Amino acid sequence: MWRRCLCLRDRWRRLLNQPSGGPTAIVRTGANIPSLSRAYAPPAGGFEINLDHRKLKTPQAKLFTVPSEALAIAVATEWDCQQDTIKFYTMHLTTLCNTSLDNPTQRNKDQLIRAAVKFLDTDTICYRVEEPETLVELQKNEWDPIITWAEKRYGVEIGSSTSIMGPNIPDRTREVLVSHLASYSMWALQGIEFVVSQLKSMVLTLGLIDLRLTVEQAVLLSRLEEEYQVRLAPFP
Repeated sequence: MWRRCLCLRDRWRRLLNQPSGGPTAIVRTGANIPSLSRAYAPPAGGFEINLDHRKLKTPQAKLFTVPSEALAIAVATEWDCQQDTIKFYTMHLTTLCNTSLDNPTQRNKDQLIRAAVKFLDTDTICYRVEEPETLVELQKNEWDPIITWAEKRYGVEIGSSTSIMGPNIPDRTREVLVSHLASYSMWALQGIEFVVSQLKSMVLTLGLIDLRLTVEQAVLLSRLEEEYQVRLAPFP
């Protein structure tokens, strides 16, 4: 496993150093010590991104540093994929890292957690239709197993509802999930809240975190009704 990890890391480094039409993205450790152990135990300064030998900065001019080499490589890859024009809308990890470093809304950990848990009130997979029967059955078959899994995994009650008011989420469920999310770092919580807001679902996000779902599965489940309508629409 150790050798495989090192080989993978070296392969990425070779790719990142290949010439391209855009800026060359190179990952450096915060202490600039070229030690293999730094990939798994980085210094306090973390990892920074160098673009054409210039250190990447955040919008607020802070040094762009991330806590893990894997994240640094992913961000560097985003930059390395840019060509003549830098398209920031394609650089989601860079944007998330900037948000984590600058914290433009000045939210603390508790505020991030409660913003994510609040999505339970309008969770996509907890809202059900009453007709047509085919969509009712589809939602039941695809969404119910995820809700059942989450309830068993966290020992909570979530449920679903056809009411426009949504399901009645017990206070204990919120407390359990708030306590669970409190175990994550600010970096992780920024990512979690982003995923929750994109999927419009706390339950699907929990499935992603626990590897119960793949990214593709979570996205398709969040778009279940839209995909159903698209399939019913007549071709032009």
